[in-house]
Order: sequence, then structure tokens, then C-alpha cells
Amino acid sequence: MPINAHLPLPRKTLFRLRSILLIVMLAVLALPLGGLYFFRIYENELVQQTELELISQSAVLAATFRQLVRDQQRDNDYGYVQFSTSLTPPNASYNPDKSTGKVFYTPVTPSVDLIAPIEPPRPDARPSTQAVDPIARKIGQHMNQILHDTQQVTLSGIRLLDAKGTVIGGREEVGLSLAHIPEIKQSLKGKYASIIRQRISDESPPPLYSISRGTHVRIFTAFPIIEEGRLQGVVYLSRTPTNIIKHLYENKGVVLLATLSLLLLAVLLVLFVSSTISRPIRELLRQTERVRQGEQREVDPIQNPVTKEVAQLSESFAGMSHALAERSDYIRRFATHVSHEFKTPLTAIQGALELLHDHIDTMPFERREKFIQNLLDDTQRLKKLVNRLLELARADALETSKDSSNLPNLFKALKNRYQDSGLTLHFNNPPPAIALAIAPDALEAIVTNLLDNSLQHQAHRIDIDTDTNADTLQLRLHDDGEGISIANRDKIFIPFFTTKRTKGGTGLGLEIITSILKAYGGSIRLGEATQGAEFIVELPLLH
Repeated sequence: MPINAHLPLPRKTLFRLRSILLIVMLAVLALPLGGLYFFRIYENELVQQTELELISQSAVLAATFRQLVRDQQRDNDYGYVQFSTSLTPPNASYNPDKSTGKVFYTPVTPSVDLIAPIEPPRPDARPSTQAVDPIARKIGQHMNQILHDTQQVTLSGIRLLDAKGTVIGGREEVGLSLAHIPEIKQSLKGKYASIIRQRISDESPPPLYSISRGTHVRIFTAFPIIEEGRLQGVVYLSRTPTNIIKHLYENKGVVLLATLSLLLLAVLLVLFVSSTISRPIRELLRQTERVRQGEQREVDPIQNPVTKEVAQLSESFAGMSHALAERSDYIRRFATHVSHEFKTPLTAIQGALELLHDHIDTMPFERREKFIQNLLDDTQRLKKLVNRLLELARADALETSKDSSNLPNLFKALKNRYQDSGLTLHFNNPPPAIALAIAPDALEAIVTNLLDNSLQHQAHRIDIDTDTNADTLQLRLHDDGEGISIANRDKIFIPFFTTKRTKGGTGLGLEIITSILKAYGGSIRLGEATQGAEFIVELPLLH
């Protein structure tokens, strides 16, 4: 398997899982809120559309009223002057033409809004305390039929008032005064007024009443009739807005399209969640199932994990799978080597014991002693193998310590010990007193195993060099011993491989060193020296 098979894949833009869930939850929350907001806006549009229709009707009725006044009063001085024609008061519904002095109406836009507080029902009419002008009474009688015909088509409540607020036209309340009503008061000052009031109805509310606020309100508009700065009367209209449920039913095609759009959005949300969360997890589960069934050796990182959490989970699974596969291979190779190493002395012991058992009485003394010595040698080898295996097991299961160490203290303790053994330690540069992220006993085990190997290979001198970088210290040990042949360079890190078997070598020294260094994040490799043996050890620095 390539060395970089389990390196992290190039990272695309990854989202956090909580971001995905937040987007989905916000979208789910936005659907009903958006629906309510849509209903509110739509219903408000219906209310304002109703007011706009009332404004249009009022403008036509006001124009009719003014024309009838012109027909009755030729000098155009009918009405009450409520304000000067040369100055437009704030929010007035007219403006004068400075060149001709004539007054033209400005467009009146709807102003009611369901968000504003809804006023109580309209107060009842009161008896009028002022006499109705004869012209106003005559015009009211003349327009009464017009009002009735208009009401049959528009379904609006229509009241025609004189300049003092007394009803002069309409089906009801003729002769009574509405001047005390707020919107009428504003209109008698020459300003258009509109208001939303509660609607009193004998009908039971619809089943979906809570959805539609507009079914239980009524729009009132008071439109002043003004001619050249004189207030002649007021057109007072009212109407209940269109029921939103009925209106939606009438536009069921549009509603159906909106519903399908929401369903499409829901489907897109499901696909979004599936592609960002469910798909990577399903892919990871498929791989683990194939590994369990033996169809795949290791779990590979997911190609497009989308979220950071899934990417980390995928890489963790891949790393764990790779580590388990390596451990499985290691155990298999190790078991093979152990069985081989134990089989040879055990076979020799068995053969020697069989010969002694069959021929001990007739066997010469010298031959019998030789067999017994062979038995002792093989027993000692097995004992040494068991001890080294225990050391290797401890190295493999080593729990790293937070203790630190440094090279000067270690070599100071080892220098005299190995000089007595005939091995001289020569430092090409003084070892730096840098704290290493490795326990002192672990560092001592690494160095002593390397020095013992040099002694076994007839070394008398070891040159020691050090070099440091940002994260590691490099320790280079070069001896003057027999060296390592080209044929054996690729085998020396294989467990139980040794060229000194007859001298008690077990071939586990380098394996123990490798296991200890791996536990602390270090490494060891063979140098390029052609004379003697050279090993390069990478030791982690303490930060």
C-alpha cells in the first residue's frame, strides 16, 4: 500500500454539521412563518384594494355632487370656506394651480393598514342640531337614487353628508348627524380620512376565522367635496374587505402553484439533508460493512464529506482501519517469526531428549554431556527470547510519560559504562541541553540497545552528532564495527532477523527501539555510511 494512501484528502469548503442543521431548522421555521406573513400581506393588500375602490367611488360621487351644485348655484360661492385657497394645509387632499387659481385634486392613496390598531364599531348617528341647507337637501334627494343604484353594484354603505355633517342621502340615517365621528370631523376640515373599525355581524364567524382578520372588520372612508376652497359636503363610504379564504378560492390556480412551490422547497430540503448528512454516513457504513465481510481491507476516506464533522469522522475511521490492518499484519508476521524462532530450539531439545531417553545407558559420557550442554544452550536461548519478547510487549504497550529528558545527562551516565566495555563515545559536537518529549528510561533503552548492537558487531568507537530543527532533534550514531552488508540493509528492521544468532542475538533490539520511538512520535532509520553502521534517530522536542 502506498505510504500516502491515508493522508487527508485536499479539503474543499466544508460546512459544520450544526450549520447544516441550523439552515434546515431555519428553513422549516420559515415555512409556517412565511405562510403567515404571506397571509398577512395578502390580506392587507385586499384591505387596501377595498379602500382604493371606495376612494374611486367617492371621487365619482363627489364630482357628481359638485356638478349638481354648479347647476343649482351659478355664482360658485356655495359651501363653507374652511381654509384659504392660497395655502394648502398639511395632509390636505387638494392643491391650487398658481397660474389660474383653480384647485385640482391630488391622487389619494390608501392609508389603512391591518397592523394598526382596529377601532371600535362606528358610533351611532345623533339628531342634527343644525338646519340642512335647501340646496344640499335638494341635491341629496336628487342623488338618492344614484346612491341606491351604486350600492347595489358595489355593496358599499353610502352616506352623503352636507358641509355640517348631517346625512342628506343614503338608505338610512337621513337627517341625522355624523359630525361627531372622528373620520367625519377630519373630513369636515377638508382632509381625506380612512379608518378600520370592528364589524358587527349577525353571521357566525367562518371556521378559519383565526387566519383572516379582514373578515371581521370594515373600512370607512370620509371624502370631502371641495370646490374652489369651499367645503360643500362629505361622501362617507364603508365596506367589508373581501374574505381572504374566498379570494384564495377564486384564485385557486395561484394558490396551487404556491403550494407546489412549497412542496418543491420541502423536497429540496430533504435532498439537501440527504446529500450533506445521510449520503456520506451511508457511504461510510457501506465501507465498514464490506470490511467486516472481508470484501475490503481498509476504510477509505469519503471523497466528498461536505461537513467538517463527517470529514473528521471519515478520516478517523480510515485511520483506525489502517491502524487495525497494520496491527493485524504485524501480529501475523510476528506470530510467524515467533513460531519459527521457538520451533528451532524446541525441535533441537526434543531430538536431544529422545536420544538421551533411548540411549542414555549405552551413550558415552562425553556424548551425553554434549547433548546436555546443547539442551542448556537451547533453554538459555528460549529464556532470552522470552525476556526480549516481554520487553517488546512492554514497548508496544508503552504508555507515554510527560517526563522530559536530555542527551547530556544520558551520555554522562553511559560514557563510563561503555568505556569499561571497550567502546568509546566520541562527540563531534556537544549534545545540546534541549528538553526532549520522551521519558528518561525510554531514551536510555533506545540508546543502550544501539550501543549494545555496536558492541556485538565488534565496534570500538562511536561518533555521535546532533542536529535540531523546529520540532525534532536528530541523533546520529556511527560506529566503526563490521557494518551492515548491502543484502541485509533491507532486513535489519524485520523482527528476529540477526546475524549474531550464535552469539545470543535475538533480532528484537531494533524492533523494541522502533516501538518505543513510535509511542513518543519519533523514528529511526539506517544511515548512508558504507563503513561501519550508522543509525539516525529522530526525537521529539518538548514545547
